[in-house]
Amino acid sequence: MSILHPVRKTDTHDVLMSAVAVATDAAAIFGAFMLATWIRFDSGWLPPPGNQPPGALYTHYAGVAGVATLLYLLTFRALGLFVRPQTGSFVSKIPRLIRGAGIGTILTTVGGFALQNEVDIARIVIGLSFACLVFLLPLERWILFRVERHFGKHSESKNNILILGTDAVAGHVLRTIRREHMLRARVVGFLRTDDTPPDPDIPADLITGTVEDLERIVADRSVHQLIVTHAGQARDRIVDLVLFCERNLITFNMVPDLFHIMTSNMDVQSLDDIPLLGLSRWPLDYFWNRCLKRIEDVAGGFVGLILASPFIAIAAIAVKATSRGPIFYRQERCGHGGKPFMLYKLRTMRTDAETTTGPVFASENDPRTTPVGAILRRWNLDELPQLLNVLKGDMSLVGPRPERPHFVERFREDINRYMWRHVSKPGMTGWAQVNGLRGNTSIKERVKYDLYYLENWSLALDFKILLRTAAARQNAY
Repeated sequence: MSILHPVRKTDTHDVLMSAVAVATDAAAIFGAFMLATWIRFDSGWLPPPGNQPPGALYTHYAGVAGVATLLYLLTFRALGLFVRPQTGSFVSKIPRLIRGAGIGTILTTVGGFALQNEVDIARIVIGLSFACLVFLLPLERWILFRVERHFGKHSESKNNILILGTDAVAGHVLRTIRREHMLRARVVGFLRTDDTPPDPDIPADLITGTVEDLERIVADRSVHQLIVTHAGQARDRIVDLVLFCERNLITFNMVPDLFHIMTSNMDVQSLDDIPLLGLSRWPLDYFWNRCLKRIEDVAGGFVGLILASPFIAIAAIAVKATSRGPIFYRQERCGHGGKPFMLYKLRTMRTDAETTTGPVFASENDPRTTPVGAILRRWNLDELPQLLNVLKGDMSLVGPRPERPHFVERFREDINRYMWRHVSKPGMTGWAQVNGLRGNTSIKERVKYDLYYLENWSLALDFKILLRTAAARQNAY
């Protein structure tokens, strides 16, 4: 169960916003069909149809649009697009919106073919309606998202959360809850589970005791939800917590260890009469998935290189004009299967950056970075030449970031499952990077995010990461 969608009593506000989403989506869908009708028959932008359109043109297509709108809304409901509260960035929702529009268009097309003897529908109108909807639907949803966010930010909290744990995960949960205004939730306290220093983002006044104080705290204040973030709790303790929450009508949630999620997907095979238990295959272990990803990389890399060429040229001139040394920088990295390859970047540091220190991670306000290099790093422009690595097949657009052999040798011994990152091609961007895990940040946390991506890979997830990359500048130094 996701901690971002706590189970609670039906909220009138959420029901109302769901109803508003249905109404505004219906208006966008209907409007897209009528706009497509106008473009086809009355705009003069397209050649006149061979057959004359129906006599009552707009009345006829309004009926078609009404039926199509119902099909689209049923599709959106099946995809969970009306579930409230909605959380996360708006950009992350675009792939599902496009998928819903695509499925709705397919259903409408199939229905049009099935009823072609009873209903006259120009196929080009359906195609144009999809193009119009791809524009209108995100626009309408963006406006609604802003409205919901505004009301959520200025509404009274409806969900008081108590967090069991004070580790880095607990700190991350606190930051997420504070950022997600639509949840209308607040953290009322933290309970220690051990003597480890708490995460620095957790205010001292919110640490209200230990797990032994749970009953007292629940009796003293209103608690609607308990979230366990410390994965080291004994099984018996977890059972006791679940039963306690059940007795007190408190929603129980637990943040799972991503490594445990990894080992939860088991594959059972047999060798004659001997059962063999092992981990399930990765999505990218399947041939057709690898083909789809390579098509994505080649198409995206080719288009990206064309679009990025002016920026690379301007950046190259700036690099050459402001510091001595080559414009481009080649560095050995570990790729698929741990095999080395040469990665291309625009040079952002002095040529003697690691002469005395050896390989080290970049840090905030790194003195080795040139003034132009700092700007390029801040906006991720120094990595644009890696599109050549993508086209060559050394890298993918999305995947775990490649690391230098020096660090790989060190991390493979110190961090469990680190080498699993190399079961696929590394990426220009990745799930860890768009969540701020880059530069001199926790390698263990990066591995968790990288393995989550590899186990849950899909083209939609890649698209979501690519959209978020443009705004991902946290720890970009």
